[in-house]
Amino acid sequence: MDEFSKYRSPLVSRYASKEMAYNFSDRKKFTTWRKLWIYLAKAEKALGLPVTDAQVTEMESHAEDIDFAMAAEEESKLRHDVMAHVHTFAHCCPTAAPIIHLGATSCYVGDNTDLILLRDGFDILLPKLARVIDRLSNFAEKYAGLPTLGFTHYQPAQLTTVGKRACLWLQDLAMDMRNLRRAREDLRFRGVKGTTGTQASFLQLFQGDHDKVEDLDRMVTEMAGFKKAYMVTGQTYSRKVDIDSLSHLASMGATIHKICTDIRLLANLKEVEEPFEKEQIGSSAMAYKRNPMRCERCCSLARHLIALLADPLQTASVQWLERTLDDSANRRISLPESFLTADIILSTLQNITEGLVVYPKVIERHIRHELPFMATENIIMAMVKAGGNRQVHTLLVQPLQISAILCSILLYSVKLIQYVLY
Repeated sequence: MDEFSKYRSPLVSRYASKEMAYNFSDRKKFTTWRKLWIYLAKAEKALGLPVTDAQVTEMESHAEDIDFAMAAEEESKLRHDVMAHVHTFAHCCPTAAPIIHLGATSCYVGDNTDLILLRDGFDILLPKLARVIDRLSNFAEKYAGLPTLGFTHYQPAQLTTVGKRACLWLQDLAMDMRNLRRAREDLRFRGVKGTTGTQASFLQLFQGDHDKVEDLDRMVTEMAGFKKAYMVTGQTYSRKVDIDSLSHLASMGATIHKICTDIRLLANLKEVEEPFEKEQIGSSAMAYKRNPMRCERCCSLARHLIALLADPLQTASVQWLERTLDDSANRRISLPESFLTADIILSTLQNITEGLVVYPKVIERHIRHELPFMATENIIMAMVKAGGNRQVHTLLVQPLQISAILCSILLYSVKLIQYVLY
């Protein structure tokens, strides 16, 4: 069966970057498992367990050459993915076979690898978010002084500027940058813990030497590139860590949905639009249309990103005692999809912010159309300063109730505002 005869996730086949797709690939996952087994063997050897240089060298020489067909066959028999890969690794490392996975539980490779992938996923996202902020900052600075009609309730309100409105978007993105950095920096390693997080198996290996067990945990944590490990775990690291990571991604999804919705509304007014390629087709039936399809894609995928947060929330709430396995299948989907989706919308938003088009003449026409109504607030304030009652005069200057004399004042105010603005 060829690849076009079975379902392919559009997150990978259509949208995500190569680096994020690789980060959650089987190759990255299972080579990381092998690296973790190597780290464990090296640390155990350094601390005096009967692990030889030859065994470590053999493992290192086969860290990348995974026989995926054999692993799949082993898993179909054993019904256990970790042991299937232990057997597959041992097949090409016969000398090291006795010490692969020594003292470890499945979550040693499973959970620690997930934490590495989360960390590396954040490292892919953060520069992309920084680029979006940079591009949008340039846009805001360029149009900082261009007046535009503000909206509240999507009804015409007082004037703002195109750049000021972009600063609303920027402020939210800056908060997302803070949150993603914090989530990345807060990640710790599960480390070398036993089947229930007690490290009992390693204490037995080291004949009750607590210091060596702690050294083992520290050494492997450092080899994996983490500064700290979680002090307390069950068989797994706390699934609240997944909530923490995915909640910040979902929050960023809400930000991007709002930004792209704003651009879609402005595109309808023909004031601002996303980039439109020279040979791009807006509609198969209506050649004149310039649909904001990039912003629509961001909104569509951002909804998926927001919805994915429900998975880790529910998973964490139903983990019994030291762990249950009903988290596994869910996390195989929710963790990668959250990062893949965040990656896509950031890349798309970068493209949008690099090519936003502004139409000042259209903006000016909309301002001129609404100026008579905006001027009423200044008229009311002038009346109150002259001793009038604001509540009474608010009724007088309703657009359909303006008297003839107020119309004259209004026209004069419009000319004055136009002179100041233009």
